[in-house]
Amino acid sequence: MLQVVGCFIGAHDPWLVALAAAICTLASMTAVELMRHARSATQLLRCVWLGIAALAGGSGIWATHFIAMLAFEPSLPSGYNVELTALSLVYAIVLTGIGLAVALIRIIPFAPAIGGAILGLGIAGMHYTGMLAFEVAGYTEWNLGLVALSIVLGASIGAVALPIALSRQGFGTRAFGALLLLIAICGHHFTAMSAVTIIPDPSIMISKGAIPARWLAVAVALASVTILLLACSALALDIRERRHALMQRDRLHSLANAAVEGLLVCRGKIIVSANDSFASLVDLRNSDLTEAALARFLPEAATRLALAGHPDQPVETELRVTNGSTIPIELIMRPITYGNQPHYALAIRDLRARRRAEGQIEFLARHDALTGLANRTSFDQRIEQEMKLAEAAGRKMAVFCLDLDRFKEVNDLFGHAAGDTMLVKVARLVSNLLDDTQMMARLGGDEFAVLMPCDHAVAAGRLAERILEALRNGNAGASGPVIATSVGIALYPDDAIERAALLSYADTALYRAKAEGRGTYRFFEAKMGMQVRDRRLLEHDMRHAIARGEMHVVYQPQTDVTTGAVTGFEALLRWQHPERGAVSPALFIPIAEECGVILQLGEWVLREACREAASWPNPLSVAVNVSAVQILVPHFVQLVHEVLFQTGLKPHRLEIEITETALIRDPSRAQSNLNQLKSLGVGLAMDDFGTGYSSLSNLRVYPFDKIKIDGSFIRAVDTNDQTAAIVRSVLGLGRGLGLPVLAEGVETEAELRFLEREECAAAQGFLMGEPAMIEQFARHTHGAVVEPEGRSVAA
Repeated sequence: MLQVVGCFIGAHDPWLVALAAAICTLASMTAVELMRHARSATQLLRCVWLGIAALAGGSGIWATHFIAMLAFEPSLPSGYNVELTALSLVYAIVLTGIGLAVALIRIIPFAPAIGGAILGLGIAGMHYTGMLAFEVAGYTEWNLGLVALSIVLGASIGAVALPIALSRQGFGTRAFGALLLLIAICGHHFTAMSAVTIIPDPSIMISKGAIPARWLAVAVALASVTILLLACSALALDIRERRHALMQRDRLHSLANAAVEGLLVCRGKIIVSANDSFASLVDLRNSDLTEAALARFLPEAATRLALAGHPDQPVETELRVTNGSTIPIELIMRPITYGNQPHYALAIRDLRARRRAEGQIEFLARHDALTGLANRTSFDQRIEQEMKLAEAAGRKMAVFCLDLDRFKEVNDLFGHAAGDTMLVKVARLVSNLLDDTQMMARLGGDEFAVLMPCDHAVAAGRLAERILEALRNGNAGASGPVIATSVGIALYPDDAIERAALLSYADTALYRAKAEGRGTYRFFEAKMGMQVRDRRLLEHDMRHAIARGEMHVVYQPQTDVTTGAVTGFEALLRWQHPERGAVSPALFIPIAEECGVILQLGEWVLREACREAASWPNPLSVAVNVSAVQILVPHFVQLVHEVLFQTGLKPHRLEIEITETALIRDPSRAQSNLNQLKSLGVGLAMDDFGTGYSSLSNLRVYPFDKIKIDGSFIRAVDTNDQTAAIVRSVLGLGRGLGLPVLAEGVETEAELRFLEREECAAAQGFLMGEPAMIEQFARHTHGAVVEPEGRSVAA
């Protein structure tokens, strides 16, 4: 009686045992790697790789068994039945394939464990079939307990091995799974071999067709190793190709992720791949998008049909994101080949920024960018609508025109930023007074308009009063420029039934409000039209008067009261209109100050006067009047310096005449500019002293060199005691401050003698000379001045 395990050391060929162990190890590792590789392959390739894995693993297991059997060298004649040996190989391959296939079925609970158990049972089926193929000169007896143990051992260890081998861990985990599979094979084999006992019987003969043990060992080993090596080579080549494809896919995916737009690759209604931009758009991870339904994000069936029928054509639709909200998008579909299969790519462009920009453009097309009010286009459309409604309902409609008083001065003195702030503040204050039926618009610059449906003019007047009151209250505590406005009102249909005429009449009423004191409102009256039209024509002509040569400078002499000698001239601007004739400065100067033309006129007079004075041989002074608008302009001092430099006039020969009104608007800026002019060497004279806002503090604060008494105080000074007292006070004030006084408007000898008695320094008026072209005073500018006593002195 011969027991197999008991004679393991003595009756086994150690080289064949080692070969069996090596083949078993190689088979286990190959089966594990091929199975993992099959799991990540496509459906068709998965079946191919499972077949290769079954062939390699099953033949390896079979070879391990037979080589281990062949390593057993009993003292009895033995051999192997060919048919049963081949059948055992078929069992090994088929059952191994079934086990591996079951292990990869995801829908079956505990599929890897079940597949491993089937694989263990396949080992048992192969083993015991192979044992039936073993022929020996004797009888075999089986220990059924060990047989059952071997089957349980192989199935249980196999059930543990496959789940570990298929886990998503590293190579070490896979190696451990292959080791358990090796233990399952070897454990089953040697347990099963220990269950058999051979009883020698010389009467039993070995069949002639049985294969000798050693020849079968060599054949099985070569065939098994060849199959395993071929399987490993195929696996290595496929892994190499898949890595190359994966690198290409990663490269393409990286390029896709670099795109700002969302990109999807779809197969039918399923998302195959998505870039990071799309994942960020729907607030999901890339892994959550794979195999997701496209309808989850594009629920509109019409959109999907449009994409299917119009490749490369943009389609606008809504994209549903994770939180249930939607995003406006633009889709472009294009058919592609992906993984050797037809797919289609979707380019997804987020339209939110475009929609915001379009909305902003649409808003700006109908609104003012600075104040947010309706613009002229919107206002015109609203007027047309309200006129139709008013006509249908038998109601009235009021149109208000608002214009900020002296707004150009605000820009010139405080800068355009302060002007913009003022416009925004006006828009806010007035808009807060309006209800839903009323509308405010900015027509341009500092021009505003208000539309008000009403039943009578009284309601329009009340709103105008509220607007003016709100703007006055808005100045409370303000440290910057003061808001001042005037309002003109026209009524539909009382004043006009056409939009253009209604706006024009409201504008006409606005000019009347400005002319009558500003800071008030006026309704349109028919007689206003001609007056405003005439004023506008005058303003228009004045803007072009210098270019047309209509403006010229005349000069009036200033003389020494004691000697009568001419000490200088005052430059005066005159306008000779081609149709109106001589236009009075009292008429066009206020208009020029209001519309801003005074800056252009003032600069031209300054240049002309300095250029003329620089050409006189006698160094007489020249006085130039400067308006309040000019003196408060930040660059006025630089302008004076530039003119003196270009004309070559000595600074001490130029005298700037300023009225006290200019000092009240912005005292700090006026003082700064006057101090800078003084540092240039230019003389400063306070003009029209005694009128307007006369203040003795001005003579102390500002660096004046001369006081000019207004001509209204000189007139009848010799006969009017009150006037005489005022002039004496001013002359005494000048002597006390060390400031020479010049009297304007001297027209009679009696007035001149009074000034001489009171020791007035200088005089100017028709008595000494009327304003005239400088050529009439050539004897003073280019020759010697003859005094009344007959003494000749240099002028």
